[in-house]
Amino acid sequence: MNPQLTRRRFIKGVIFSGAAATTGTGLYFAANAQSGQSGAERLITLNINGRNRPVDVLPSETLAYTLRYKLDLTGTKIGCNRGECGACTVLIDGVANYSCSVLTHNVKNKAVISIEGVKAADGTLHAVQAAFIAENAPQCGFCTPGQVMSAVALLNRNPRPTKQEAREAMSGNLCRCGAYEHYLNGVLRASGQLA
Repeated sequence: MNPQLTRRRFIKGVIFSGAAATTGTGLYFAANAQSGQSGAERLITLNINGRNRPVDVLPSETLAYTLRYKLDLTGTKIGCNRGECGACTVLIDGVANYSCSVLTHNVKNKAVISIEGVKAADGTLHAVQAAFIAENAPQCGFCTPGQVMSAVALLNRNPRPTKQEAREAMSGNLCRCGAYEHYLNGVLRASGQLA
């Protein structure tokens, strides 16, 4: 017996048949889409910046994509899109992670903090943000959200790091402008070690 063709099933079939041309997994998903089954839950609720946000997520969608294009949290930047530059760094349960390398489905029961969730509710900047401004750390600014998130994660677990500890913690964040020393000094300023 043929299931009734609906607009939703037609669209799913078109999407998944495109995937089938490039991957064997696509064949599995296309077959399930046509039979009315799905390989993964699509509508999930994420805890982003302390708020529960329902969002429709594809099985292979990255957290960076979801944040920017589905939740309009564009502070998270997508630079290399392969876990090398750190521009997309967010906190997942307090730990700094490259959001371009994390599937959104893997964080549905975790607390995610993006750059938009770092400042206080009244708009007051986080100590790291204020320190980076004071040290003239942001140059072009593209890497700055990721730098802030890495620094926040460091100071949450080590409130008074040495410069070497800061260097190691921030080493996963690339700066095209070469303002590394400014960012390191910003970390020390935020920790109260520079006036």
